[in-house]
Amino acid sequence: MKPQVIVIGSANTDLVVRVPELPRPGQTMAGGRFQIVAGGKGANQAVAAARAGARVTFVANIGRDHFGDGALKGLRCEGIDTRYVVRSRTEPSGVALILVDRSGENLIGVARGSNDELLPEHVDAVQSAIRAARCLVVQLEIPLATVRRAIELAARYQVPVLLNPAPARLVPARLLRQAAFLTPNETELSALTGLPADRKAQVEAAARQLHALGVKHVLATCGARGVCWCSLTGTRWFPAPPVQAVDTVGAGDCFSGTFAAAVAAGKPLEQAIHLAVTAAAICVTGPGAQPSLPTLREILRAQSSRQSVRAVRRPARGSRGQGRPRA
Repeated sequence: MKPQVIVIGSANTDLVVRVPELPRPGQTMAGGRFQIVAGGKGANQAVAAARAGARVTFVANIGRDHFGDGALKGLRCEGIDTRYVVRSRTEPSGVALILVDRSGENLIGVARGSNDELLPEHVDAVQSAIRAARCLVVQLEIPLATVRRAIELAARYQVPVLLNPAPARLVPARLLRQAAFLTPNETELSALTGLPADRKAQVEAAARQLHALGVKHVLATCGARGVCWCSLTGTRWFPAPPVQAVDTVGAGDCFSGTFAAAVAAGKPLEQAIHLAVTAAAICVTGPGAQPSLPTLREILRAQSSRQSVRAVRRPARGSRGQGRPRA
C-alpha cells in the first residue's frame, strides 16, 4: 500500500505568457507563446506527491465551469482521490495570470474564485481521511479558518502537518507551532518574521526565529541556493543542483509535495530533503507548474547518475490530465 498524503488547498488554472523580461508598472511587454496549464498551490502539491509515489487524497472547492472540469479530470488522471472535492454553484474556478521571463522568474496574479469557498465544514467532512493520513499538507490560497481547522484535526489525530505559508501573509503563532514542517520561500520567511532574508545568514536567523517560536522543522526554500533546514539539531543547507531554469513556477510546490510523500513513506528527513531538492531542480527545467513536476523514477535517476538534472527529463512532458500546454 502506498503511503497516504492528504492535501487540503487550492486548484487553479494558470494562464501563462512568456515575456523577454517582467514589465514595470504601466509598461506593456510583448510576449510570446500563451499556455493554459493546470495549477494552484494545493493541486500542484497533490500532483507532486502523487508522482513521487504517495497515495494522495485532495480536498478542494472547484467551480462548475470548463476550467474546473479540466482540473478535476487532470487530478483523476494522476490517480488522486478526488471524492472530497466540492463544486461551487456560485463562484468560478480559481485562475492565475502568470508572466514568465527569459530567466524563468515570474509575476503572478490570482483570482481565487471557488477556492475562497472551501470552508471548515468541508474539512470536518473528511476527518476519517485525515485520521488515516501519514502527512497533511495545507497552504494559504484558501481561507485561514479552513487552514486552522485542518491543522487542528491533524493535531487531534497526531498526523504530521506540512504548512506551506504561501502566498505570503501573517499567520498566527499558535498555528505555526502546530505545524511539524514549515516550507516558506525567502519572501514568505520575511513576511512571517519581519526580518530580511536576502543573504544566507539572514535566512538562517529568520529560520531560527521560527524554530524558537515552536516550529519543529523550518525548511526555507531559497531557489538556486537550495534549502535551509532549521531544527533542534541546528541549521544546515542542502544545495540545489545547478540547472538552467526555464520556469520557476511551481518549484516550491514541487518541493513541498515531494517532501510530504517522502515523509509519509517513512524516509529519514535528510533523505526526504535531498529528494525534494532534486525534484524542485528538475521542475524548473520545464515550462508550467504541473507539467514540469517529476516522477519518483526521474528524481532517483537524477540522484544516481552523473548526468545533469536536465538530462533525466522525458522530452515534451505534458500534464497528464490536461494535455501538453497549448498555444
